[in-house]
Amino acid sequence: MPSWSSFQPFIPIGLAAGGVYALSGVGMVVLYRATGVLNLAFGAVGAMGALIAWSMINTWHVPGGIAYATCVLFGGVATLLYGMVFGRLLAARDPLVKAAATLGLALLLLGVMNRLWPAQVTRSISLPTDSSGFNVGSVSVVWTQVIAVGFGIVMTIGTAVFLRVTKIGTAMRALADDREITATLGVPVRRVEAAAWFGSGLLSGAAGLLLADLVTLASDALTFIVIFTLSAALIARLRSLAVTFVASIVIGLVDNLIAPITSITNFRDMTPFVLAVAALLFFARGRQYSFARGGIR
Repeated sequence: MPSWSSFQPFIPIGLAAGGVYALSGVGMVVLYRATGVLNLAFGAVGAMGALIAWSMINTWHVPGGIAYATCVLFGGVATLLYGMVFGRLLAARDPLVKAAATLGLALLLLGVMNRLWPAQVTRSISLPTDSSGFNVGSVSVVWTQVIAVGFGIVMTIGTAVFLRVTKIGTAMRALADDREITATLGVPVRRVEAAAWFGSGLLSGAAGLLLADLVTLASDALTFIVIFTLSAALIARLRSLAVTFVASIVIGLVDNLIAPITSITNFRDMTPFVLAVAALLFFARGRQYSFARGGIR
């Protein structure tokens, strides 16, 4: 077992990753509650936005600020277009069908990214906040890591407040409870859904940009980072933003703190699955299941 000093450098890395997972999880939960769609293309959209930003900076020599804003905006626009085109067509379908359709979008974007940005070329994005930071004891912390955690906290709290005090937020909560009744009350369902798609997409773009800096700028790695986000959202049962945030931080920390343990570091990819299953079993404790004529009770 490594000493405590071996784990310390991975704490800020894990917290930063968890903050970004929380950012993604908030977008996933809000979109699901407003539209019933579990967006499995969340990571792919963010990955493509990050690669576009990389090309703008390194190929077209566009200022970094414009490239970063383009990355975030791409996430919003791409997700909105998908929601307005396919979201309407699949509105009456089962949640599983809706989720499978977003998985198709993820694979399509992944194919496009592998075609335009071959994996053989090493790419990276370095935000201006990478160049400075501070020390906590013997551990070095850069401002990008602080921003990742802080942004996750701000967006979790801000989204919770938005859903409670604004008209659009209240309409999103109403849609989550009963779509048909909400529509009969005169709520502009399409407009509310468009706001949910666009807001979720903006968060995917921001998450993709931060992960490209903190983790890696690789299309496949960023595409399937959605597994971490999905695990946090499932632990929260796609309901609580606060639980989503806490679960994201725990997943980020555990995943990175396993790295120094050489005997199990090769099993790090199992972290989100194990934690999600353990949490779901914990929440289900004490429940009794019986088979009756009407189904499972």
